[in-house]
Formats: sequence, C-alpha cells, structure tokens
Amino acid sequence: MTEHVDVLVVGAGLSGIGAACRLRTEHPGRSLAILEARDAIGGTWDLFRYPGIRSDSDMFTLGYAWRPWADERALADGASIRGYVQDTAREYGVDRLVRFGHRMLAADWDSSTALWTVTVEHDGETSQLTTGFLYGCTGYYDYDQGHTPVFPGRDDFRGTVIHPQHWPEDLDYTGKKVVVIGSGATAVTLVPAMADRGAGHVTMLQRSPSYVLSLPGADPVAHALRWLPQRLRFPLVRWKSILTFRFFYQRSRRRPDQIRGWLRKQMLPQLPEGYDVDRHFKPTYDPWTQRMCFVPDGDLFKAISRGDASVVTDQIDTFTETGIRLASGEELDADIIVTATGLKLQLFGGATLTVDGEPVKPHETLAYRALMLSDVPNLAFTIGYTNASWTLKADLVADFVCRLLTRMDEAGARIVVAPRDPSVGEERLMDFESGYILRALDELPVQGDREPWKLRQDYLADRRTLGRKPVDDGVLQFT
Repeated sequence: MTEHVDVLVVGAGLSGIGAACRLRTEHPGRSLAILEARDAIGGTWDLFRYPGIRSDSDMFTLGYAWRPWADERALADGASIRGYVQDTAREYGVDRLVRFGHRMLAADWDSSTALWTVTVEHDGETSQLTTGFLYGCTGYYDYDQGHTPVFPGRDDFRGTVIHPQHWPEDLDYTGKKVVVIGSGATAVTLVPAMADRGAGHVTMLQRSPSYVLSLPGADPVAHALRWLPQRLRFPLVRWKSILTFRFFYQRSRRRPDQIRGWLRKQMLPQLPEGYDVDRHFKPTYDPWTQRMCFVPDGDLFKAISRGDASVVTDQIDTFTETGIRLASGEELDADIIVTATGLKLQLFGGATLTVDGEPVKPHETLAYRALMLSDVPNLAFTIGYTNASWTLKADLVADFVCRLLTRMDEAGARIVVAPRDPSVGEERLMDFESGYILRALDELPVQGDREPWKLRQDYLADRRTLGRKPVDDGVLQFT
C-alpha cells in the first residue's frame, strides 16, 4: 500500500525545520514527514562552505522567534547557523522525521480523494506517498547549480575557476592571486575572508557597485543587556532589530538621496584617504531596490585599507591564460577566479505540480498572501523577505499554516483553496531589481493589485494579517 502522511514538508533547511517544529507543537496528532534531497539538515547553511560564509541578516531575526539565538553575534558564521538549525531539530524531535536523500520529483493533486500523490527519488529509485497537505520549504533557488554567465576565453584560463556554491574542501589559496567576480553579499564576504586567511591578494571585480554598510559583528544592545535573563533580553534585542531595519528600509525607499549620502559618509573614514568611493561604492540604483550588503566590523574596508584586497569596477573583455583582460585594457593576473555571480531561482526544488491532471504553471498563478497559489488546493510554500530576515516571514507562514489546519478541522473540511478572482490585476511578485529575480520573472507566480493577493515586504503588516486576522477571510474556500 502507498504510504500516507497528513502533512509533508519538503526541505530540511531553516524554513522546513521551523515549519516541522511548529506543526509538532500545534498539531501533534497529525502524522508528519520531511523530505530532504541532500544528506544533512541545514539547507543553505549546509550547502555553502566557502570561506567566511555568514548571515547577511542579524541572527536575532534570522533565528526563530520561539527559540532565541543566545549568542551576542549579530552576523554569525555558517557553521554556527547550521548548528543552531540542527540543535533545534533535535530539541523538537523533528530530526527523526527527515528522510535524507529523498528528492520530490512530482506532486499530483486528485480532487476526488483530496490527496497529493508525491513521487520521490531515493538512491536512483522512485516511490510514491500520499499526503493531505503539501508544504514547500525548499527556498527559491537551485541547489544543484548557481548562475554563471558565459565568459569569453574561459577555457583559455590555466588557473582554477570556482563558483561559491560548489567550493572545493581542499582548495589551497595560500599566497595565490584571487579575483572574485561579483559585488553582492557572497563577494563582499569572500574577499575579506580569503585576504585574512592567507591569500596573496584578493581583487573584487565588479561590473557595477552595490551598497555596502558596516555593522557591528556583536550586537551592542545584546551585549549591554547581557545581565538580563534570556527570556527578557531576547525579545528586546529582536524587536530593536526589527524596528531599526524596518525604519532603515522605509527611509531608503522614501528618501533615497538622504540614505545614499549617509552610506557614503559612513564609508569614507573606513577607506584610505583619496579612495575613489564614488567609482567603487556608489551604485546607480536607489538603496534597497536591490538587497543591501552588510559587512561585520567593516572587514571588507579593513582588507582594502591594509592593501590585502582591492576593488576594480570594469567590464570583462575576456579570460586569458593568466587572468582576465578588462574592457579598459587593464589585465588582472589570477591563479584562482571565483564567479560569485549569483543564484538561479527554482521553485519547489524543481518538482512538477499538477492539479487533476492539469500542469500547474506558477507564472500563470496568483500568489495568495505570498504563501499559496491560486486554484492549487492544500499547498503552502515559504518565500522570505527580500528586505529583512528570511525567517521573519517563514515563522509567520508556519503559524498561518498551523491556523489553517485548525480551521479545516473546525469546518470538517478536507480541501482548502484560494480560487483566482479574475477581477484582480497582476503585478510582479517582487518589486526588486536584483539579477537573480529579474532572470526568473517568467518562472515566478505574480501578485495581485489588492489584498489578499498583494505581497507586502512589511513584517508588521504581515504579522497582523497572517498572525492575527481570521484564516477564513471570505477568499479561501473550505470544502
């Protein structure tokens, strides 16, 4: 007989483990399983192993609201975050529910049975199981490969080319000349980390600059309140972080010139006198139309000031045998080239979805509260914030799903669906200009022009709608 579970969570990263813990707490009577395509808990924080890998959100919000981050470090290293997720899974007993090496290939909904039939690959063989509710926590990018543009002459380069998503454990870059292509969070992490760990020189080669802001590695408020019990200290530090970053984001969108000037002012004393700040750290776009890069204790600026690292802003003409020739004619010598050129987006881990035999095309659906797809029953998914911590949204989605299942029980319903309203206008799902978003617009669902189809990048607003308003809002249909 085909195995059945009441709720199937897909993904054992930060979102999936958090979702499973909440489900175990709020719905202990429901059977639950977690599919994980890889062989470890941790998701992003287990996959990425490049030097210096760390959070680009503060840990008091990247950690779960219901399991305090106990450290004073705001921007923590990847190993610490991975350990935090794994410890959480053990504490709540959900580590025993993870099926490692199990990749979801397809999920097919049958309205006559009110069940999803999920096809899973494990050790080269496929099997099936059914579930009453499918909960996608796979994130939104492709774990198998990152985005790498086609670089002319790449095959001519005699050195090593690496994408950070597939960092070799045995790579020795001691004394080597390294060029990191990119200007995003990965690049600004890699450059100072490799410079500090023995690289001969590290150059960050960027086509255009990103906004970079130095933050204290350890949260000063958490340090000042260290004498308080954890139950009192954590919510104070957490809400300080939430409100501070919310204010910063809103001020950036409303008064971009003011924030642009303030960011420049913050950088000047951290860089060598006469440094060309406007060339290398003045983007052409407004603050927070792409995600901002945070560096702990100004480590990137320190590496530049010491002369261990440098920034070059130019276009790539071609790779050569010994490095990269730029459009300006300058040549960068390199032993190692790191292509920190971004991610590829992929929904549901690449699995296909059908509803009563009809393929689901996400880009043709509307996102209900950015966690369900229109006309797709008994399915929820997690996509975190682009302007704040991913987990702030993941926590809200998990709580909403728990309340949704409770409402189904109360209504005696086996099916819940958000039927599409043809009068709702369509807009891009994310008002964000990052390359990895723009490259995937044809694969993402769209948002609507009004509630509850409109995506808000606002934790306080979502906290009211997802956390407090009745689930049965007149849009969802329970049958």
